[in-house]
Amino acid sequence: MHAQPAPCDSAVSRTEADDIVTPLTLSPEPHAEQMKVPFVKFPRVRPGRAGTPSGVVGIARVDQRTKTLVKRLNPGDIAVIDHADLDRVSADELRACKVAGVVNAARSLTGRYPNLGPHILLDSGIPLVDDVGQDALARVTEGQPVRLDGGVLYDAGGQAIAKGIPQTAETVGTSFEAAQQGVATQIDSFAANTLEFLRRERDLLTNGIDVPEMATKMDGRHVLVVVRGYRYREDLRTLRPYIREYKPVLVAVDGGADALIEAGYRPRVIIGDMDSVTDEALRSGAELVVHAYPDGQAPGQERVEALGLSAVPLPAPGTSEDVALLLADACGASLIAVVGTHWTLEEFLDKGRPGMASTFLTHLRVGAKVVNARGVHQLYHSRISAWALLILVLAAAVTLVVAVASSPAGPILGDYFSATWHSFAYWFTGLFR
Repeated sequence: MHAQPAPCDSAVSRTEADDIVTPLTLSPEPHAEQMKVPFVKFPRVRPGRAGTPSGVVGIARVDQRTKTLVKRLNPGDIAVIDHADLDRVSADELRACKVAGVVNAARSLTGRYPNLGPHILLDSGIPLVDDVGQDALARVTEGQPVRLDGGVLYDAGGQAIAKGIPQTAETVGTSFEAAQQGVATQIDSFAANTLEFLRRERDLLTNGIDVPEMATKMDGRHVLVVVRGYRYREDLRTLRPYIREYKPVLVAVDGGADALIEAGYRPRVIIGDMDSVTDEALRSGAELVVHAYPDGQAPGQERVEALGLSAVPLPAPGTSEDVALLLADACGASLIAVVGTHWTLEEFLDKGRPGMASTFLTHLRVGAKVVNARGVHQLYHSRISAWALLILVLAAAVTLVVAVASSPAGPILGDYFSATWHSFAYWFTGLFR
């Protein structure tokens, strides 16, 4: 039997330049320069002798939810998704999984706002076919061999099972430019939703949330909240010295638990609706907090109980990311460092959630304690300076010399070290003769 390829969670890292996007500069030309990513070669079948098919060949993996699909993608697979306005976080995950192609039942760039996902796939050399229709999800069978050629997806027998629009840099660039006209509308919608949320949930801004009874203590400690969002791998790598020295409480939001485990850490708390975290992460020993609706309904509770685990329900409005920040604040954290959360207007728009009002208001509530991972990396300095280490080494050396010189065995040790030094010097000079 042949070994199966490693799942996409062991994805290779990207360089920092791959992910730089100038905030609020939404023209496709600057993006094309700043979002360049290394070209990755994927298995292709190219035209050869007569009758040889062309295109990209792989195993079909089908799911309406991209964040669920990436858990079972292997390098060389062809992802069949249903994701309107493909955001850059999802595109990053698909790219990291080294898929051979992406077939989207919806339009990856509808024009509602200038999302960045299609650019990332095309810049990586991954073919993207859009708008194949909802019925394609039923016609394509999970695990079947398929071939993607142009805008057509074929089965192993050469029968067309899905047809759509093959995207190119030119077509995406044109749609991206047209989508810029929708930015003003989205900002107006964001402002309206934020005001409506503020009227409805003003107690959240003034009083925070009710803290459930938890075993994990955060009072007076640093807390690191990890979301499996944009640049989370790079941010976790840069925070290694900070994590090693300060030992913050590691709080994961859903799939952020898998991100921590992938980076070599174990989450202390996992919070969310438990829809995008693996069973392995849930069984890692972390304290589980199920984000419930304000009326008490907790869809994730059933999954946790099915695994034989216990969890603390936490009813609260907003997203699980917001609730994690509010929980750390309510538990008395002295500082909250965040990885993968949403900070800029581009990130709010690219997430695609209407308004993201709760995230905006949450940052107003806990903003005095919150530091972005990139800010922690730039501001963090080791508590022990290089000069202090040098002085410590010199002091130890002087102490050793004084101790040897004052001991009865000092002359003997002195002769031994002298002979050793002369032997080393003779050997070293002999290398150049």
